Amino acid sequence: MTVTAFRALHHDRAADDPLVLPGPWDAGSAQVLADAGFPALATPSAGIAASLGYQDGATPPEEMFAAVARIVRAVSVPVSADLEGGYGLAPSELVGRLLETGAVGCNLEDSEEGTSLKEAGRHADWLAEVRAEAGDALFVNARVDTFLFGTGDPADAVARARLYLAAGADCVYPLLAPAEVLPELRAGIDGPLNMAAGPDRESVAELARLGATRVTFGPGMQRHAMGSTGELAARLRSVDAG
Repeated sequence: MTVTAFRALHHDRAADDPLVLPGPWDAGSAQVLADAGFPALATPSAGIAASLGYQDGATPPEEMFAAVARIVRAVSVPVSADLEGGYGLAPSELVGRLLETGAVGCNLEDSEEGTSLKEAGRHADWLAEVRAEAGDALFVNARVDTFLFGTGDPADAVARARLYLAAGADCVYPLLAPAEVLPELRAGIDGPLNMAAGPDRESVAELARLGATRVTFGPGMQRHAMGSTGELAARLRSVDAG
């Protein structure tokens, strides 16, 4: 599937039928998710960081790009990659290195060093440079961190989202937006809207009902898998101890 087809998956969807993109953290998990029939995947930076032994936000860019490339090679469906804040790379290098992995899209957040929001206009200008470098070759999902590091005001999230869409983003992602403000965000944002779900059907269904266009899971799937592995290890250890 090309980036054009991946982009098309985000549009003309029924009101209760968001694009659900599970989050692989390595090649093996990507293969499992692709084999389950999902049309595309979206990597979580925190999940990849954990799989490589790093704290969220501390993965060296060369390791992140290498991990994304391994995931892309493992599956035949398109992959979008969470690139956090862009790792301080110039737009030309960021786009070039991502395209080398074979990914068709990326998440780019509007906070700096995981602590504070960037000025919205400055971030929009940077996104416009990324779009100019990428042309139509990448789907850009602009993360809006108003609810993570900002005031939590839905009006600010809407204003940022509009700026980022005008700068060339294909989709916006108001991370940690409470479910109750989703209708307000949906009404104010004229474009695809990504929301994060828990790794359960009920969470996805609720976001679909409230107007999400696209649903991702952040590191939720990786953490669920690790929790299941921990439970298995405890059961095996109890057998061994017995």
